[in-house]
Amino acid sequence: MPHFFLNKRLIILLIGIIILVSLIGFSLRDRDNISRPEQFVKDVVGFGQSLVAKPAHKIAGFFEGFEELQNTYKENKKLKARLEEVARLEKEMTELKKDNAELREALGKKESLRDFTPIQATVIGRTPDRWFEKIVIDKGAKSGIKPDMAVITSKGLVGKVVSTSEMTSTIELLSSDNTKNRVSALIQAKGSVHGLIDGYDKEKKMLIMKDLPIDEAQIEKGQNVITSGLGGIFPKGLEIGTVEEVTLDQYGLSQIAYIKPFAEFYDFEHVMVVARSMQSGDKEEDE
Repeated sequence: MPHFFLNKRLIILLIGIIILVSLIGFSLRDRDNISRPEQFVKDVVGFGQSLVAKPAHKIAGFFEGFEELQNTYKENKKLKARLEEVARLEKEMTELKKDNAELREALGKKESLRDFTPIQATVIGRTPDRWFEKIVIDKGAKSGIKPDMAVITSKGLVGKVVSTSEMTSTIELLSSDNTKNRVSALIQAKGSVHGLIDGYDKEKKMLIMKDLPIDEAQIEKGQNVITSGLGGIFPKGLEIGTVEEVTLDQYGLSQIAYIKPFAEFYDFEHVMVVARSMQSGDKEEDE
């Protein structure tokens, strides 16, 4: 009996091997159409793959998109930092160009000054609520600066020294409201016209030259105005501005000239303090 079952198992194994080989051979042969069982199996497998593949692709696409978003954020952050750096460099370059232009102009002005000694200085302070009145520079008595010395930029006269310390000086601008801040000036007309600049019109942004006699030489728009040197404070020949407008006073007895200043009272950083080589005793005209 046991021998019979042993032979039976062997026979079943051989039959199974034959069937398997037959199926393999059948599936490997060239056919135009596959059998229905194969079609069923392939359809089931394909449907299962599609169910798994679509969510997998979406999940993979989500993570890829998230990674791309992170990369884009990092790149934008780097580009923003570079743009900020470029903007900072452009600003510094603009300031350096401005300083360079001012210093070149000041150097040219310095070479043209003959009867007084210029002292180069830089503006270090300015009160916001008195922007048009006073400034502080980085040179003082130690550098030879004294009260009443004239102060110019590369374009023209801006004011005078009113006080000093060892290391700094305070400058009163021509645009201040101080009625005692007067300058002895000369209009370069056909016949020279002398007068005093003793005010500033903030609306017109012009200096005021009052009490000009009507019978003086013809005063016209565009004529240059310089310091006359007669007051004992400001040296002669410092450029102030040009005549922009001439009117009669309220009584019609004298003329008033509005002078457009060469210098900018609002935006400058470099100045020169000038000391006359000879001081006259008469200072009343400029005080």
